[in-house]
Amino acid sequence: MAVAMMCCCKSATEKKSAETTTTDDTSQFVTLTDVVPDAIMEIRYFGTYNFVGTRIDGYEEPTALLSKQAADSLKAVSDDVIKLGYRLKIYDAYRPQKGVDHFVRWAANIPDTLMKRYFYPDLDKSVLFEQEYIYEKSGHTRGSTVDLTLFDMNTEKEVDMGGTFDWFGPESHPDFCGNPETGKYTGDNSKSPVGRSITPQQFANRMILRNAMLRHGFKPLDSEWWHFTLKNEPFPDTYFTFPVKQQKK
Repeated sequence: MAVAMMCCCKSATEKKSAETTTTDDTSQFVTLTDVVPDAIMEIRYFGTYNFVGTRIDGYEEPTALLSKQAADSLKAVSDDVIKLGYRLKIYDAYRPQKGVDHFVRWAANIPDTLMKRYFYPDLDKSVLFEQEYIYEKSGHTRGSTVDLTLFDMNTEKEVDMGGTFDWFGPESHPDFCGNPETGKYTGDNSKSPVGRSITPQQFANRMILRNAMLRHGFKPLDSEWWHFTLKNEPFPDTYFTFPVKQQKK
């Protein structure tokens, strides 16, 4: 059985490479709000509203950390979307290896389905490894990956993306009901096991976020509309182990 990591690690590029290193060096990281002060923090793994249902190991404060390079690029994204009336809302950024290990233990504990109805109602928990929702290594642990959405400053509400962060299923794929390369809505919901769908506006909202991220050097993941990694990430083979808490300036 392949051991894995959820949310964010369904592509081969996220898997462990032949030669990797681990370190607790924080010197090249920043607290994201020091660079992007307009960003809203909703760090799901610090709280209990996540697919596990408890605070995740290694999340000591409700803050977000990123490599300096990724944070600078995200600042450009923020400046871009603010002109359109939005702010960035951050669910997760750097994730310590300890947090990934917590996901792995949870996935192996099949009877623990506390949050199933909220995040994976269409799946039996026993398939999470098999279907590659969980991996033992995560791109988040390299420090240049972020999970986020948009917040509408006019309505003062999170933008409707037609699905929740960390939803396990094809409805989270960027190409669900549309073509992300052309930005066109197709309405094709054939991948949904129970016929779920999203509206043209919900698909368009996903594209606003995607396009802004791509314009400023991030690459998407083909299984999660909220997940982006800096193309030229500074630590492609390094997995960090320090906890999530405010970094000193």
